[in-house]
Parts: sequence; C-alpha cells; structure tokens
Amino acid sequence: MNYPAKVNHCNVLGNFIEDLPSSQEYLILSFSPSSISLEKRWRNNCLSADFLADYLSTFFSADQEEQKQKKAEFQDAVSYVANELLENAMKYSKNNQSSPITIQIYLNQDKIIFKLANDIESSMVRDFQNYINNIIDSDPCELYLKKLEKNAIDDNNEDSGLGFLTMINDYNAKLGWKFENETTSSSVQQDCRVTTMVQLQV
Repeated sequence: MNYPAKVNHCNVLGNFIEDLPSSQEYLILSFSPSSISLEKRWRNNCLSADFLADYLSTFFSADQEEQKQKKAEFQDAVSYVANELLENAMKYSKNNQSSPITIQIYLNQDKIIFKLANDIESSMVRDFQNYINNIIDSDPCELYLKKLEKNAIDDNNEDSGLGFLTMINDYNAKLGWKFENETTSSSVQQDCRVTTMVQLQV
C-alpha cells in the first residue's frame, strides 16, 4: 500500500535560537497528556513553576543584601515566565495529543532560556501567528495598555493576552516561536507542534 508522502513545514517568528549555546546547567520537565487531564494538570502549574525557580536560584550566591534582592527578583521572573508558559500550554494544547508537553530551562553565563513545546490544533495556527506578529510589529508598552483597556471593558474576556506582553515589558524578555507541522501529498495538514522560547538576561 502506498501512503501519502509527508512534507515537514517550519515557520520561525521572533527571537528564536535554533542552535542553543552549550550549557552545563539545564532542566527538562515533561508532562504526559494521557496521565491526567489537562484541567487537573492546570492546578499544578504554580508548583512546577516555583520548583523551577527554586532549582535555578541555587546557582546564585546571596551573601549581601543587594544580592539577596537580585536573587528574589530572579526567582520571581523565572516563576512568572514558567507559570505563564505552562498555563498557555495547558489552555491551548490539542485535546488527546500524543506528544508530551515539555518545558526546558537552560542556564548560561548571561541568560536563561526557556523552551516550551506543545501541540495545537491546525485550525488555531493562523490566529496565533497573527497575534504573534502583532506583538512583534507593535510597541509592546502601547499594546499592553490597549489590552488592559480592552479587558476592563469586556468582563467576559477569558483570554487576557497579557502574559507575553508582561514578559517583555516587566522582565525585558525576548520571545520567539517555532511552528512545525506535516502536510501529506493530499494537502491534509496535520496538527502543529509549537515551541515557545523566552530569553531572560541574568
């Protein structure tokens, strides 16, 4: 039997590093979608994010008061970014996806790099990419204020859209995305694997 040939498609947006610099310190957590429901997993996001922040903070000395303050700020940044990435993954991941949701954190000399990968429905890709391009092409501060105004008017808006903008405005983060999917020769598009990258200066 001849099966339709598959073609890999890749689209990169924003500040995405394909070949990461070598790092001796990194941590990878994978969440199996089939183990428990995503709704139940959602409750554990804060615990996972705090664990990542506490783990990385052990590599920073805090003998002086100023160092303690910087360490606390560092933990806050890592916890916030990790929690937002995990919440987005749980919220928008494809139902019954077979691939795990994976979050990776790399600690380099001058930066921390987050990579979170999850599957999304192919029907969601265009809207998500349009949203990303809007972030890239707009002033992040102005866009943040517009989002705040919109959310204040619309009380029923469940998607605030503030997570990525807060990372940029409050933590000076650099964001990037990589979309990977397969299309068969019959032009049937498969579900998409999205990797979100966040870079924070140490």
